[in-house]
Amino acid sequence: MTREFASSQQLGPTVSATGGVNLSGRAALVTGGGSGIGLACAAALAAAGAEVHVVDLDAEKAKTVADAIGGVAHTADLADADIIDTLPSDIDILVNNAGLQHVAALHEFPPDRFALMQRVMVTAPFLLIRRVLPHMYAGGWGRVINISSVHGLRASAFKSAYVTAKHALEGLSKVTAVEGAPHGVTSNCVNPGYVRTPLVEGQIQDQAAAHGISPDDVLSDVLLTRAPVKRLLEAEEVAAAALWLCGPHTSYITGASLPLDGGWGAS
Repeated sequence: MTREFASSQQLGPTVSATGGVNLSGRAALVTGGGSGIGLACAAALAAAGAEVHVVDLDAEKAKTVADAIGGVAHTADLADADIIDTLPSDIDILVNNAGLQHVAALHEFPPDRFALMQRVMVTAPFLLIRRVLPHMYAGGWGRVINISSVHGLRASAFKSAYVTAKHALEGLSKVTAVEGAPHGVTSNCVNPGYVRTPLVEGQIQDQAAAHGISPDDVLSDVLLTRAPVKRLLEAEEVAAAALWLCGPHTSYITGASLPLDGGWGAS
């Protein structure tokens, strides 16, 4: 028999004796929810009972995921600041996940690509947080979960735009945590290393072709060279961390960066 603890504005969702988070009655919005980490987060939040708004640039992917989890699909190009006002504001859990990558030396990095990545990965999260905070404040509870990266805490060559954006997201998350604390709102970053996503799989193939080596060698000798744990992280593992941050025993965790980097930061 499962015993449920009473929910309140202060405690937020209930938790069973088995540790399962219950998000019934909560609304979540996940950007980049059509694939990879976003898809896994959307599925995990829906399984816990939340109504999930799946936001993605790809309309078909957003609809496929939303249909599968009983959520609501939204097609949005987050590089367009005006699109933010078309998304729902009555959100209790915001997962800022959408992102893109471009690899080039600093002196060769296209300025328009750099600017695009900042719009999608910094400006859009800012505007979304700004949009949903009034609802969270009014309810006395909210969770802002920013899918950052090990590159929000560490730098790598040839990734100036991505590293810059993720470092900016870390700062935005901390300010949100400080301002949100009196209102029952927490804000945290989840910092994965390399995750098995279409983005990373594409990087592996590109680097294999560029260096004339096998994809397995790219994995062990390039991507994972600084991580003691020599495997890709699974998207579901990132989603599990995001879901945990929505639980009732994490209300004192805010302004933090949760490394899921296989020991990269320790080595």
